[in-house]
Amino acid sequence: MKGNILIADDEDMIRELINITLSKEGFTCFQAASAEEGMEIINNQQLDLALLDIMMPGRSGIDLLKDIKQITPDTTVLMITAMNDMDTALSCIHNGAEDYITKPFNLDRVLLTVKNTLEKRRLIIENKEYQANLELKVREQTEVIRTVMGEINLAYEHTLSALIRALDAREKEVGSHSERVMAYTCLLAEKAGIPEEERIIMGKGALLHDIGKIGVSDNILLKPAKLDDEEWKVMRQHPKIGYDILAGIKYFTGAAELVLYHHERYDGAGYPHRAAGEQIPISARIFALVDTLDAMTSDRPYRKALSFQAVLDEVIRCSGQQFDPKLVDVFLSIPKEDWEKAAGKKL
Repeated sequence: MKGNILIADDEDMIRELINITLSKEGFTCFQAASAEEGMEIINNQQLDLALLDIMMPGRSGIDLLKDIKQITPDTTVLMITAMNDMDTALSCIHNGAEDYITKPFNLDRVLLTVKNTLEKRRLIIENKEYQANLELKVREQTEVIRTVMGEINLAYEHTLSALIRALDAREKEVGSHSERVMAYTCLLAEKAGIPEEERIIMGKGALLHDIGKIGVSDNILLKPAKLDDEEWKVMRQHPKIGYDILAGIKYFTGAAELVLYHHERYDGAGYPHRAAGEQIPISARIFALVDTLDAMTSDRPYRKALSFQAVLDEVIRCSGQQFDPKLVDVFLSIPKEDWEKAAGKKL
């Protein structure tokens, strides 16, 4: 069974022609000669789609459309009209109809419109269910993390390091990416003249920058091929997910800001807010540079680690676009040996 469809039209022949056409394709059809009969079916059957004639004796198809959208808003509606009247069609769409069909119509065209409309409905419902499940999963994970974090004692930093190593391992990171970028962040922040108290907060944010990926499924996070548009929409949620996880924990109030903005770009082409320039917190502007440093100097499945000189060239090339030019100057002033000492590895 492909779906339940209501056909409401006061012309018997039209109803029967549509009924025969759709029934042959496996749809279950219910016929109504008036809006009143249509309402009776709506109250007794679960419908996927309704085909409604606009002009019927008594209450019109538009009245029935309004009733359907009030009672079962997920039911998709197509209007049937003999009037090639754009105002009427727009009125129907304004009231919730998906589309309209004008008489006289081609039955093959009607069938194609019904199939396309129901497929669109299926995708919308699946997406709603996926989003609801994702939000539930994030809420559950958020509560778990908040509970654990609220009970941490003097071993706080060691517990965090273990958690981040687990997240790095999930993405098959070599070594500890999060711990390296934390060290790099603190170094660049110190050279930029950031007070120690703020550097400590930035370090926490750098360590936890990707914690929001706990809300991204493995089939997206670990997908070996390029992500499609829908998958990128999910992936781009991870800064906000991470922020929501940390924002409710007083210990991470400042760190959460870096987590939220760590994929923004100086030129405004980043995400999730497309913030630009000094709209981006300085912690996130610092992180953008050190994250590039670690990414380029680490082995990847598709390439070996690049040279430190290649990093310098890239930072210069992207100054003013991806990176804050003032922080680029600070970055370039730091000797290679200092970066190596911070990360505990050769570059």
